[in-house]
Amino acid sequence: MESELKDLNSKPAKPVADEGSGKPAHEDASGKDDRPLLKPDPAPQVSNEELQELEKKCAAYVRRDAYGTMGRGELTVKEKVLLGLALVTLVPIRVVLAMTILVIYYLICRICTLFSVPNRDEEQEDYAHMGGWRRAVIVQCGRSLSRLMLFILGFYWINETYRIPSDAQPKPTADCKDESGEEGTERPGAIISNHVSYLDVLYHMSSSFPSFVAKRSVAKLPLVGLISKCLGCVYVQRESKSSDFKGVAGLVTERVKEAHQNNSAPPMMLFPEGTTTNGDFLLPFKTGAFLAKAPVLPVILRYPYERFSPAWDSISGVRHVIFLFCQFVNHIEVTRLPVYYPSQQEKDDPKLYANNVRRLMASEGKMTQSDIGLAEKRVYHAALNGLFSQC
Repeated sequence: MESELKDLNSKPAKPVADEGSGKPAHEDASGKDDRPLLKPDPAPQVSNEELQELEKKCAAYVRRDAYGTMGRGELTVKEKVLLGLALVTLVPIRVVLAMTILVIYYLICRICTLFSVPNRDEEQEDYAHMGGWRRAVIVQCGRSLSRLMLFILGFYWINETYRIPSDAQPKPTADCKDESGEEGTERPGAIISNHVSYLDVLYHMSSSFPSFVAKRSVAKLPLVGLISKCLGCVYVQRESKSSDFKGVAGLVTERVKEAHQNNSAPPMMLFPEGTTTNGDFLLPFKTGAFLAKAPVLPVILRYPYERFSPAWDSISGVRHVIFLFCQFVNHIEVTRLPVYYPSQQEKDDPKLYANNVRRLMASEGKMTQSDIGLAEKRVYHAALNGLFSQC
């Protein structure tokens, strides 16, 4: 498996989009991002010893909950009984309530965008810059319904911690007002978060209702498509040419600058790792979020668990959703760090800026910095599929 990993990393990369930055990933990763991570096509045959060795290298993606690797571990009798009860009682209720919330919010967005023309720029389309009472309704309802969705999924309490800025932290270079109206502070251009699960999006929607980077196909999905346009998502066509990706990277940078300078502009939410982990590690940051030279707001998410981990690391989407809906209680902990103001040296070197923010988040969140990325994740998932195909 070690030789496979080296061979994979030595292959010439094809340009793909980076989830966290909106810039081409030919500088940071290999392979095509549109391939399903857990689809055995083909799956190498591996031994348990080889898998254990690979798990040491890819520790950021290893599941360690009661459901085991890929959610296919041997369950205790008690766990099977709890799952059975939840499947016939809790899951149907949660599915109905979740779909009801989704439809209600879609209708709210549809009504608020009637007779409104979306912003269109280089195949991008959004309603995020719509002002007045319509925008206020979309944002407030979106935040409230997102929190209600988390409640339905078992996140009854959200433990949020706010770090106080230290004297050693760089101070803002210009006198301006942030969104709360405080003098002498600068509004962050982007929210930077570690990426653990698709649930991250729901939390950030409930907290600040920012814009995200999403696949262009999301804009065409029923219900979700219009909601993503109201969020002001920046759409990425992952199979496009490198020149298209450069345009997207430039658009993300413009949006970050706009959010920094204009209080009425929606903030950008970026996951600079580019993929999800099990929450105990922090992958290298892509630089797309830091090209605008604007301050950023680091946010750290953790999902403590006893039985099932909400982290979407090495488990299929369908299996993850089913197990998540079966959990009576889920937990999320949020650490919001002070706004990070880049020094002049960091402004001149986006990579240094990204590394310093990553180092700070890893220290404050007690996470281990890992040097692996999406390519190693694909190797690990392929090995898992090869192992289970032998069973």
